[in-house]
Amino acid sequence: MKSENPVHKELKRDLGVGSATILVVANMIGTGIFTTSGFIMGTVGSPKAMLLCWFMGGILALCGALCYGELGAMFPQAGGEYVFLRESFGKLMGFLSGWISLVVGFSAPIAAAAIAFASYFFRIFPDSLIRDPHASFYESSFFNISPITLLALGIILLFSAIQCYGLLLGSRVQNFLTGFKIAIIFIFIAAALILGNGSMAHFSVETPLDAIFSTGFASSLIFVSFAYSGWNAAAYLGSEIKNPAKNIPRALFWGTLFVMVLYLLLNIVFIYALPVSKMKNVVEVGAKSAFALFGGGVERAFSGAITFCLLSVISAMIMAGPRVYYAMAKDHLFFKRFGRVTQRRRTPGQAIMLQAAIAAFMVLTSSFEKLLIYIGFTLSIFAVLTVLGMMVIRIKGTHPERSYRTFGYPFTPILFILSNLWIILFSIYANPLATICGTGTILCGVLIFCCFNRKAPCASLRNRLPLMAPPANPGEALQKKESYEV
Repeated sequence: MKSENPVHKELKRDLGVGSATILVVANMIGTGIFTTSGFIMGTVGSPKAMLLCWFMGGILALCGALCYGELGAMFPQAGGEYVFLRESFGKLMGFLSGWISLVVGFSAPIAAAAIAFASYFFRIFPDSLIRDPHASFYESSFFNISPITLLALGIILLFSAIQCYGLLLGSRVQNFLTGFKIAIIFIFIAAALILGNGSMAHFSVETPLDAIFSTGFASSLIFVSFAYSGWNAAAYLGSEIKNPAKNIPRALFWGTLFVMVLYLLLNIVFIYALPVSKMKNVVEVGAKSAFALFGGGVERAFSGAITFCLLSVISAMIMAGPRVYYAMAKDHLFFKRFGRVTQRRRTPGQAIMLQAAIAAFMVLTSSFEKLLIYIGFTLSIFAVLTVLGMMVIRIKGTHPERSYRTFGYPFTPILFILSNLWIILFSIYANPLATICGTGTILCGVLIFCCFNRKAPCASLRNRLPLMAPPANPGEALQKKESYEV
């Protein structure tokens, strides 16, 4: 009987630095940039203060990307924060980050983005065969099946199937969708500044100093930080990136810097198109800016293009998320089947379908709305712990050799940690419910970790033993193994 090649049980390194960078860009650019600026303007009341808020959010994201780059170069494995926290603080902290990623980090945003795509799709094509996309085929206290939910389910299953088929195909689809999205945004920016019916007088509103140091500016920075989320996407695919020690830091830094510049340019266009009074508290600030610049026909076309761009976000999250669950299963801290790869395509197919099933459940129940209340709170906690873990590893000196070191250390990680702690504390003050829900989710993860960790005590014991040189002969190895088991 022919033995199975052990190489085929591992993920395959198919992604170059270009595809990894595009993955970061795709994860970051979502609907946030086209919906949050109106609320920020309503809070700070000044174009310059709004631009400063987006700039500061970009600096924080860059600090995080620089720190994650060092961790990704040290641990070029699938899993992202799960691997980093496992190496710095132990398996429990790593598992908790993976648990949060499974519940609110990827599945909930995938469901939300899929429903948003379906809703906008039927709004752009109102003359389709579906008269009322919100009309329910079946509705109960838990489930709601309508044309919108069915289309959202179809999108999730389609892109999950693409990622199961192969990383190469998935990355090509991802690159195309992201390229289209970037092209649309650049065309919009160029056309707005050259041909658009805007006014530079909109920038002349005075900025009071107290607006920058107000609680409103702090709350606006929270929304901006959420819009920048996704800058760590390439770290999740460490096992599938070519030359990861060099390419992971490059992808994280250049992808984040590119999005930061793009966000600033887009907000300049929004201010150029709309005065402060017409931008305040407007949800669809992108569509309203297009209408002010070019008229109603272009507004509909722009909304359609942005709707299509949501596919890039969905595809990117479906690609990144399963690598976390795969890494957890490989460490015997999750169901074993989710640590397997398909023999022919070498993709984590079981983990991809698990994520698709959870996202589909959230689409049918709309439970993702409750999860999104505390998603930023919980993810910020583990981002802070991850960067703090990088500093702990440096202090301990457990990994002295590394191909990349964080630029500006220790000021870069300290700035990131303090800024995010400020955001977390303000989130607790502004929304105590986020603290209760987030803490409950983390405690639930602790219980689940204890169940999985109890199943492999010998493996856990061996993982806690210090690293030693290999024994001189097989007899000595057998003797040591027996002593460990005793």
